[in-house]
Amino acid sequence: MTNKNNTVLYTGVTNDLKRRVYVHKEKKVEGFTKKYNVTKLVYYELFRDVKNAIFREKQIKGGSRAKKLELIARMRDGRICMIVCEIASDKTPAMTKE
Repeated sequence: MTNKNNTVLYTGVTNDLKRRVYVHKEKKVEGFTKKYNVTKLVYYELFRDVKNAIFREKQIKGGSRAKKLELIARMRDGRICMIVCEIASDKTPAMTKE
């Protein structure tokens, strides 16, 4: 995830991606994402096993910013195309590509 100006990168693990993006976008949790206004999902990977997800999270966190931007660009066919979570009027998260 990143902020409006794409200056901050945040990596985390969740079992409910839509809910997690919603929580960060609405700033419902104190911490890094609220402090740095991290609201845009720019990259994700899906895993069936939580241990593999945590292992991959640590790999990504340990990588350089350049490596992280490369992952984002590869996922988006060479473009850094943002995915944003738009909140419907009933507060149900809905994922749309921007």
